[in-house]
Amino acid sequence: MTWDLKSDRPLYTQLIEQIELKIFSGTYPPGSRLPSVRDMAQEASVNPNTMQRALAKLEEDGLIITHRTSGRSVTEDKEMIKNSKSKLARDQISEFIEKMQMLGFEKQETLILITEMLEEIKK
Repeated sequence: MTWDLKSDRPLYTQLIEQIELKIFSGTYPPGSRLPSVRDMAQEASVNPNTMQRALAKLEEDGLIITHRTSGRSVTEDKEMIKNSKSKLARDQISEFIEKMQMLGFEKQETLILITEMLEEIKK
């Protein structure tokens, strides 16, 4: 998964989201060792201090663990990963529903649109 960073939002926030996605998608599986801050920063084309800040936030949230002598790894707590993933999904869905309501769509209309789009994806 490549780093998809845009200039419209703070890099720090986007880095957190991208690393979360890499954890949730299994690119960085539970218990796996993460690349060094420098390597991740270089790969994402960002300042190492910005990457360090993003990793510190993920550590604060419990998704990443720092080992004094061997760098960082993804937590082995699969339940925590699952809960974080569900929270992110709920936040995304909530934002989507809000926008649909602002556009004037009723619940049933929104469900019909989602169903139609899911059917199109299956084809």
